[in-house]
Amino acid sequence: MRTRLVILFLLFTSLTSKAQFSFSGHVDKKQWHDNVYLSIIEDYRKISGVYSEQIIARIKTDSLGYFEFTGNQLENENRIYRIHVDNCFDDDQGRNHFNGHCDDSKEVIFIAKNSDTIVLPFSFEKQMFCDIQSNNEKATVFVKIDSLREEMRFAFGEYRSEASRKLNNKKWFKTLQDYGKELNEPIAELYIYSFLSDRRNDLHEHYLEDLKTNAYYDALLDRLVKYYPNSPYTKQYKAELASDEFIVNTTSDSKFNYNYILYFILALSLIGNIWFWLHYKKLQTKTIDNAKEQLTKQEQNILTLLLEEKSNKEIADTLFVSLSTVKTHINNIYKKLNVNSRDDIKSLFNN
Repeated sequence: MRTRLVILFLLFTSLTSKAQFSFSGHVDKKQWHDNVYLSIIEDYRKISGVYSEQIIARIKTDSLGYFEFTGNQLENENRIYRIHVDNCFDDDQGRNHFNGHCDDSKEVIFIAKNSDTIVLPFSFEKQMFCDIQSNNEKATVFVKIDSLREEMRFAFGEYRSEASRKLNNKKWFKTLQDYGKELNEPIAELYIYSFLSDRRNDLHEHYLEDLKTNAYYDALLDRLVKYYPNSPYTKQYKAELASDEFIVNTTSDSKFNYNYILYFILALSLIGNIWFWLHYKKLQTKTIDNAKEQLTKQEQNILTLLLEEKSNKEIADTLFVSLSTVKTHINNIYKKLNVNSRDDIKSLFNN
């Protein structure tokens, strides 16, 4: 009875005074702290969770757990809002809400505008809200979508085979998509789209395939532009859709393009290696020729015999010189060729 009176009173005052919103409900104080948070969601990828940058108001419940957010500072057209409670202390919230995750929290997500009245009645156990009462018929669409998603999870869990998963993917993908269109609310369709296109979701692969041929996505963009031309949701969806369509189109032609690019790189690498090898050989030959030109005629003769692996005595007998003269010439050859042994000479000229 109290709930009905609250709704009637707020509806009456909204007609006789300046438009303002009222979001109210009850919290079980045995389960939760008395802080209640109101957030506006402008990034539909962050619909569920606890994000400090989205919070626009915080109030405390009364002794019975009742709370009410009210005022006239909200948008005049539909936006996504979240009311949540949690058991994090203020000084621990930065740590406990890291990346939008809080283990001990409860939330309700709804669509509203600045003139809406919404009552969120208390339920039982750890559930914070069970039913939404509002003068905005779009307010409850997220609850309906979540209910359908619960049916989907049950269907997936009944049979866990690969064949069952593929069939369920195809069936539920279309079921959720069609249901979103029936709601006649583009923002609600974005809630479904964010789920179906989530890269962490098994349905993401099916989404990319569907994007290639299904005109639904462009039609959704048209609906968003028509009803919410300047909203952050429209801008975000338009950018994401363009990015995903680019990925899909690139992937479709990637085998042809990437293979030829790979072949070109391999051929270029092979040609480059051959050129560097020939250039090195030419440079090495020129270096050796320059080094040999530094040798005297007798040292060149001794070098030839060294490369034939002749001993010092054999070189001396061949050239009719003394053994000490041969040793002197060999030392000069070492210095001029910048080597230290016969093996270095053989390695230099054999290469």
